Amino acid sequence: MSVSVPFLDLSRHVAPLKHGIKEGLSAVVDSGAFVLGPEVGRLEKTLAEYCGTKFALACASGSEALLMALMALDIKAGDEVIVPSFTFFATASAVARLGATPVFADICPDTLNIDPEDVAKKVTSRTRAMIPVHLFGRAADMIRLQEIAEEHGIVIVEDVAQAIGAEAVMKDGQNRRVGAIGTIGCFSFYPTKNLGTMGDGGALTTDDEVLAHRLSLIRGHGMEPRYYHKLIGINGRLDAFQGLVLNQKFPFLDMWTEERQKIAEQYMMLFESAFEKNPEMREVVQLPLRAGNDRMVWNQFSICVKEAEGKEEKKVRDELKSFLGAKKIGTEIYYPLGLHEQECFQYLNYAPIDLPVTYHVSRSILALPIFPGLTCEEQESVVEGIAEFFG
Repeated sequence: MSVSVPFLDLSRHVAPLKHGIKEGLSAVVDSGAFVLGPEVGRLEKTLAEYCGTKFALACASGSEALLMALMALDIKAGDEVIVPSFTFFATASAVARLGATPVFADICPDTLNIDPEDVAKKVTSRTRAMIPVHLFGRAADMIRLQEIAEEHGIVIVEDVAQAIGAEAVMKDGQNRRVGAIGTIGCFSFYPTKNLGTMGDGGALTTDDEVLAHRLSLIRGHGMEPRYYHKLIGINGRLDAFQGLVLNQKFPFLDMWTEERQKIAEQYMMLFESAFEKNPEMREVVQLPLRAGNDRMVWNQFSICVKEAEGKEEKKVRDELKSFLGAKKIGTEIYYPLGLHEQECFQYLNYAPIDLPVTYHVSRSILALPIFPGLTCEEQESVVEGIAEFFG
């Protein structure tokens, strides 16, 4: 018998931490250090050690992290920055906010990450940087992207918003944490992320001491010392309350990641069983690619549906979502449009089908519940519901 399944339930893994968080917040109140301060300093040290970088700077959000990174690199009007179209809006908006031009690249049909070969085609004399997104917790193809960057003198800014702790196998055969591969790594600690605040929060990582200092200046309106402004910055500081929450959660991150990995593998087994019972279902449901030697942290578990019974993929996907919703099974669509199709970017003159993989994936993708605390019974209900729809 099927059970209702929330798309996301943050309370399940936060509940055991409530007492410690409340005590810590009380200590912050008593300290009077509400912005940056010792809690944020502790977070920065932990994050740098976790990622394997020399420096980490906490900031107000993942969106601000991307903006600060591009500001530190002096990206400006006339510059081009290559970004995937299939990603959250902030990846491209940070480029546009500085007057630079986001150049949209397509994605790989198996990993859904930015396609390095399309990136190579989009490089021009105006290209200053690229922002690979490690989408849904999977590292982008950093070996090939680094080759392209080195060939053309392009800076890599990693968007690690969905992938803290993910790893990519590098040329030397060793795994390296995302956020420590490019020149700057940008993190989001939005509540839905694998390591989330109870509000907004973000961070940047780098090995470059000059850039780290510049980022620190940008975060605080360019001040050094107080009320003396060396450059034009922003208010990008992280609140101490959010730093405290992240410090309380950080020791559990790897445990939660392992749980997400087990949930993902359980989905794979359940779907394989469903495919054996209904071989035709295998032809219309594309599962995420397994991680291989990379470390995937599974921020999302997304399937793609194909055309079925003469219906276009978007109609099939939308009907499946409605069918599961009627059974009180939560799903979400990340993302219903590529950024090149968004109204605010129409001035760039992309046609929807100019990025064909992005076009089709955005019309076929459906994210299933995956979060620490999700039960096997709930997963069975999800897969049974999908099997019933295609039965």
